[in-house]
Amino acid sequence: MKLLTPPGVYPPQGDSALLARALADELARRPPDRRELLELGTGSGALAVAAAVLGARVTAVDVSRLALATAWTNARLHGRRIRVRHGDLTAPVRGRSFDLVISNPPYVPAPGAEVPQHGVARAWDAGPDGRLLLDRICRQAPAMLAPGGVLLVVQSSLADTTATLDALDRAGLDTGIVGRRRQEFGPVMSARADWFERRGLIAQGVRDEELVVIRGARRS
Repeated sequence: MKLLTPPGVYPPQGDSALLARALADELARRPPDRRELLELGTGSGALAVAAAVLGARVTAVDVSRLALATAWTNARLHGRRIRVRHGDLTAPVRGRSFDLVISNPPYVPAPGAEVPQHGVARAWDAGPDGRLLLDRICRQAPAMLAPGGVLLVVQSSLADTTATLDALDRAGLDTGIVGRRRQEFGPVMSARADWFERRGLIAQGVRDEELVVIRGARRS
């Protein structure tokens, strides 16, 4: 899809494409009345729009008002409507439940101990272990799932895939990996490669990462 991606809004990349394929497979297995979808951290709205094109009723959340305006505009450019909500993760939709929750959150390990409050880096920086947002999603998202609901989240192997699987299992979800992609470091990861090595996040000389899509299904 052609999308508007103004400066300051995360553009769709390899992780978005990987999650989009898993999302399409998930929606294909669902009847039309079980396609109420929540996206946490919509960015440009690429996944929200793709879901709407496939028949989902989409609510997209982001802390960035620019991102929400971009997502809403991209949906309209493709003849679709999505609901946009401003706020932090699940806070704007507290009390609601969804058949699908999806997220491509910030997961790049960064020296800072907090998620940036401003600037484009908040689309990827996620603390020293890359898990500041992932851990919160693992805690909050399972409670948003309707009976039979599914969570799909994409992350890098540098942010500890096993920790996500274990956290979702403890939250009562049946978990598995439904998508993988190995890719070379982009500019942000390449600039931090030496720091990753010192932290033990990658072996000496490694300059690629594995992206994975983790699926968590609510147990009956």
